[in-house]
Amino acid sequence: MVEAVERAIGDLADPQRAVSSARFFKTGPGEYGEGDRFVGVTVPQLRMVAKRFRGAGADVVWRLLASEVHEHRLTALFLLRGEYERADDDTARRRWVDLYLQALSAGRVNNWDLVDTSADPVLGAWLVRTDEFGLLVELAEHDDLWTRRAGIVGTFAFLKCGVADATLAVVPVVIDDRRDLIQKATGWMLREMGKRVDRDLLTDYLHQHAAEMGRTALSYATEHLTPEERAHYRSLR
Repeated sequence: MVEAVERAIGDLADPQRAVSSARFFKTGPGEYGEGDRFVGVTVPQLRMVAKRFRGAGADVVWRLLASEVHEHRLTALFLLRGEYERADDDTARRRWVDLYLQALSAGRVNNWDLVDTSADPVLGAWLVRTDEFGLLVELAEHDDLWTRRAGIVGTFAFLKCGVADATLAVVPVVIDDRRDLIQKATGWMLREMGKRVDRDLLTDYLHQHAAEMGRTALSYATEHLTPEERAHYRSLR
């Protein structure tokens, strides 16, 4: 089945889009996506491929995750997420979560779109079910860019349930990391905390910590505040 999935993706490939995607996802020397290979297939198209091959087993997902082609790995994560969400008991769900963690540890979830499409609805969703978020803090403590981002973005699942504890536990771990993709993820989660949980939680946090935050994280975190409030928090830096 792996070959069939890869063939279905290859049939949709667009060389011009591949060049554009490689540029967008920073695959040049020294960039965060260095060496990643694209064939040029859109996300909606990949979702359709994943829907077509619904029910693929763990071996198929794992082998697709091992591919050097970005779209193969993204499709694998769509398949993994679908199987996790359709699982009818926690034993089955846990198997998919373990596979995801193995893939993350092996460096196969290695660009921001791959992290963002999976950390929240798979890992985060599982931790919400088990009512614990210590693993997200552990992931955020890693130096690896993608592991750390997964720890941050995984807290989104808690925010969607109206719980800010996970985000507030992870942010202090990453607040000093000035890498752009960590800054953006941190600010994004703080913004969502203010939007989905409690605006006062956000403003209280900013009152205490805006001076420590990087410019990008602060900009993202204050995106939904008034111009006057944004200016105030910027002045604290």
